[in-house]
Amino acid sequence: MKRSGVLGKLGHLAGVVALSLIMLVPLYLLVINSFKSDAEIRLSAFALPGDFTFDYIVGAATDPKFNMLKAYAVTLFLVVVVNILSILVTGPAAYAIARGRGMAYRAIMLLLLGALFIPGQVTLIPLIYVLRTLGLMHTLPGLFLTSTGATIPTTVFLFSAYIKSIPRDLDESAKLDGAGRYRTFWQIIFPIMKPAVATAMVLNVVGIWVDFLGPRIILGPGSNVRTVTTGVYAYITKYDTDFSKVYPTMLLAVAPVLIFYVLLQKRIIGGLAAGAIKG
Repeated sequence: MKRSGVLGKLGHLAGVVALSLIMLVPLYLLVINSFKSDAEIRLSAFALPGDFTFDYIVGAATDPKFNMLKAYAVTLFLVVVVNILSILVTGPAAYAIARGRGMAYRAIMLLLLGALFIPGQVTLIPLIYVLRTLGLMHTLPGLFLTSTGATIPTTVFLFSAYIKSIPRDLDESAKLDGAGRYRTFWQIIFPIMKPAVATAMVLNVVGIWVDFLGPRIILGPGSNVRTVTTGVYAYITKYDTDFSKVYPTMLLAVAPVLIFYVLLQKRIIGGLAAGAIKG
């Protein structure tokens, strides 16, 4: 029994190490190649830089081909707008689903959960047709609406799970005081949902910030408006790629959201567990 227990622990440790390597190797390549010249990267991507210098990162941040500060501003604006729209839409919807008793509410919830299992690439072509029909292709409003739609299934799931843990007595008390459903939600239920709201916002920020395919397709390759992730294509041409600009640009794009996620990971876990524990 002891031997099987030791083997089990070793197998578990081996699995953790393997998964860690799978996640850390790309990060390792991203970091070390951000301090190397194009020739060094092409010679050996895994080798450490011969001369450790920040010149390549500074060069990528100040290169006239891609305005990094403008890209940060566009991405941050996108994150703020999408989070506001997402909360305005999903908050009342999650409240109605969580408090609903009929089969229709369960069917809507199952439909939203089913959307989580559909890869975004599958819906890309229909999405392009819809945006073209509405005249929103290659526009920021089109990107806002598309990114907001992508956050709806996860956010509704988090909100409805948390709302179910809130006693219905609060709703009844508000009703006796003459409050309608919208007022009950925004003034009484929503302030209690801070852990779930914080978790949803952090997940939305990470998802929107690192999204490459959506901004690239919707805004178009010739757009003057770029997010931090699409800026990589400023250094990829038909005949050549400058890796000494590609890697530093990717590092500058990813670093803020990695720091943001690390600092708030406890809040994410707490928000995910809060509704389950109370429920």
